[in-house]
Amino acid sequence: MAEWLYEAGIGENRAALVEGGRIVEASIELPDRLRLGTVAPARLLERRPGRVALDGGGEATLDPVPPALTQGARLAVRIVREAIPEPGRPKLPRAVATDDPPAPGPTLLDRLAATGHPVRPLLAHQPDALEEAGWSELLDEAVTGEIAFAGGALRMAPTPAMTLFDVDGDPPLGALALGAAGAVAAAIRRLGIGGSIGIDFPTLSGKAERQAVAAAIDAALPQPFERTTVNGFGFLQIVRPRPRASLPELLRADPVGAAARAELRRLERTPATAPRRHRLPPAILARIEAESWAADLVRRTGWAPIWDRP
Repeated sequence: MAEWLYEAGIGENRAALVEGGRIVEASIELPDRLRLGTVAPARLLERRPGRVALDGGGEATLDPVPPALTQGARLAVRIVREAIPEPGRPKLPRAVATDDPPAPGPTLLDRLAATGHPVRPLLAHQPDALEEAGWSELLDEAVTGEIAFAGGALRMAPTPAMTLFDVDGDPPLGALALGAAGAVAAAIRRLGIGGSIGIDFPTLSGKAERQAVAAAIDAALPQPFERTTVNGFGFLQIVRPRPRASLPELLRADPVGAAARAELRRLERTPATAPRRHRLPPAILARIEAESWAADLVRRTGWAPIWDRP
């Protein structure tokens, strides 16, 4: 039976849907980020393109802009897509006008409860069920893009236009492509990848083989999504909803912060009887201290780490 494992961590909340002992879906929530579904007061900055300033700080795109709304006018907006980090040009949150009263969007824990699967909160002194299900391997996949499967490997690369998967492996190519189809579908779900997704399969000469690969995607990837057929060059495109950043986008946008939070998770699980002296890369240690995460660690564990500084 599938269940959500949930941790309220230092600097992030994290969750994984575990089925058969392995993670099939995962999510990380960072604090103080504008959440999907939030209704907030705002002021119209521009009509073309639509852009609003939110009363709580920050901006969002507005589409469509109500015809009667003039620049500087007040309105309420609902966030329908969270901010998406992209190199050089992060995408602002996307909003629509609404008459609803201001309200925060659902938290990660709220979203888990709405799925209908049981939710099991985890504490640091308990056995690390999240790690046993493959949490570190999941983070490594998201950061490196290297994803192994039986008979081959995937290389995943987020770009501003789409997330790309390249398939590598040995012949026979038909079997390789079929195995890759299931692996790509599982990775898309596991890493929360949305938007436009391109998959470069091996070139398959037969129409029947190409159709079988497309059917394997349909069988393994939960709806909603749309896709093309596999063309003669082995390329297939998928389009899925993109309500928030994928795990690869989130972690790659702030690699130092992601590494610091992972270290804090490890330190929080260090027994009180273990040595308290720890050495971390300077950038990670600086981030922990800048965010006051070390104080959170002391509050949770009751002991203060001694940093071995270079």
